[in-house]
Amino acid sequence: MLSVKNYFKDAVKQKASDLHLIAGEKPTLRIDGELKDMDDKLLSAKELEEGILSVLNSEQKKKYQEDLELDFGYEQDGVRFRVNLHQQEGKIGLAARLIPDEIPSPQDLRFEPKLLEFTQLLDGLVLVVGPTGHGKSTTLASMIEEINKSRKAHIITVEDPIEFVFKDKKSLIEQREVGTDTKSFAAALKHVLRQDPNVILVGEMRDPETIATVLTAAETGHLVFSTLHTSSAAEAVERIVDVFEGAKQKQVLIQLGAVLRGIISQQLLPTVDKKLVAAREILVNTPATANLIKENNIAQISSAMQTGAKDGMVTMENSIKQLLKDGLIDKDTAERRVGRQRRV
Repeated sequence: MLSVKNYFKDAVKQKASDLHLIAGEKPTLRIDGELKDMDDKLLSAKELEEGILSVLNSEQKKKYQEDLELDFGYEQDGVRFRVNLHQQEGKIGLAARLIPDEIPSPQDLRFEPKLLEFTQLLDGLVLVVGPTGHGKSTTLASMIEEINKSRKAHIITVEDPIEFVFKDKKSLIEQREVGTDTKSFAAALKHVLRQDPNVILVGEMRDPETIATVLTAAETGHLVFSTLHTSSAAEAVERIVDVFEGAKQKQVLIQLGAVLRGIISQQLLPTVDKKLVAAREILVNTPATANLIKENNIAQISSAMQTGAKDGMVTMENSIKQLLKDGLIDKDTAERRVGRQRRV
């Protein structure tokens, strides 16, 4: 039988960020942002499926066979992975992201001052958005760890799967995994408010029920952090509203305008020394921004951000320009991300 564990061990040994095992393809690692073949031999579909299924428990096997999709946590040599199983061309595929042992500090991640201010809030909603694989979970983990180190709070996370594992410092932390500790994000959130939390981390706002409960939690005196897969702060607002229909949209706009504290949209860029650095757009929900949201003038949010530097707002373009100015990225990378129609 193919030893899938050996591929995970090699990923740890070579300090990869991702491991890809796809039937009919070469096993591949992503190291410093670049894909690297682990072997010249193509993976046999049958052997790969047998090898992958051997590391799953009975519940995970059943779920994968029913849904043909599965997200789960896996540990190898003391290193945690976030793993996705899927089908492609009728054959199995695996993508695994390595989760660092230590939670990166705000200094490691080059946090802007406003991100640290968000961790000092006592209530409201803070969103971290961006494409898959661009460090949303890492940014959130660093923010939660700042709260953990700085004040006594009861923090509850609901994740699918659990990624960074927190150790209690000043705070009391409970981590719940969808599929193991609860049936769904929505199911967990229905009961989490009865568990006396101060801070709630929701891994992803996936459906109307989860979004509605998140807004209610933020409305009732809790500080809530969550993520969405959108490429900008304005798109995040649109996505939240668009999952609802009719009259419900107006109610959600009013709620969101009241409880939102900020949105961080980030993307990872390759640095000049072949590492990765985050460029971040930061929306702060000032009274003016809140009015734009409540009145559904989402198209004007980008303009508000361009004039909101005094409130801690940062546009993606300015964030990328600052990375270029600091010598972290090269001009070609900056131009490709900002758009060649603008001079950087």
